[in-house]
Amino acid sequence: MLQYAVKPNESLLEIARRFNLGYNSIAHANPAVDPYVPAPGTLLTLPTAWIVPDTPGFNGGILINLPELRLYLFPPQMNGTVISFPIGIGDLGKDTPIGTFTIIEKKVAPTWYVPESIRLEKPYLPPVVPPGPDNPLGSHALRLSLRTILIHGTDKPWGIGRRSSFGCVRLYPEDIRQLYNMVQKGTNVTIVSQAVKVAITADGNIFVEVHPYDDRNYLQEAVELLDEQDLLHRIDLTRLYNALREKKGMPIDITEGSEVPAAPARHAASKETMTDAERKKP
Repeated sequence: MLQYAVKPNESLLEIARRFNLGYNSIAHANPAVDPYVPAPGTLLTLPTAWIVPDTPGFNGGILINLPELRLYLFPPQMNGTVISFPIGIGDLGKDTPIGTFTIIEKKVAPTWYVPESIRLEKPYLPPVVPPGPDNPLGSHALRLSLRTILIHGTDKPWGIGRRSSFGCVRLYPEDIRQLYNMVQKGTNVTIVSQAVKVAITADGNIFVEVHPYDDRNYLQEAVELLDEQDLLHRIDLTRLYNALREKKGMPIDITEGSEVPAAPARHAASKETMTDAERKKP
């Protein structure tokens, strides 16, 4: 994981976007830090490694894991490299659906035809919002085979990494442009809900990653995942319980007898390398 010292007049929102993270992920990784007025010099942990969700039957394309508010792209032209983007998803009661879909339409400068259900909730909205800087769909949109759901940009980037939409999947403006150019119509989109993930590194260490999401039995999920891989006898129970209690959304080494935990070798690549991200200006 990277560490970053807060500069004057920075908030976690700005820092999250600079490092291609969502708001919730950086806030959960640094629970003691004021997200809006962090003290200059505060050393933040940046969660820049992720366990790729284990999805049997997944055949490539886009994989979205709702609890971690993150999208994974498996582009065939990049020989197994995984690219990952933070996302915003459906708010409570407007949940982004789980399932397997395909991209059926790509649109640059989309027009938003406001659904009647949204206009009933927000009657000040017009029936149609033309393309432009105030369009909630942003600059690019990908329509899924469940036609009411899109993957799109946003005019409110502070909503990335939160449950902030009416069910669609939102990306930072710079991320949706990259994703749009890397996928085609017909690309598969699989949406799952995995609040607990487990991975084993090449050297045999066991990692668990836990994200707070809805009301669920995290311990049961973790035990079932570890039991499926016959790993329960190899873990440090105290480390597991701490990871489940803290829910920091970062891979935690729970191997019995291992030294100071380190980031796992198996992780998704971000939009840019850590070195480039560190140099990137806000």
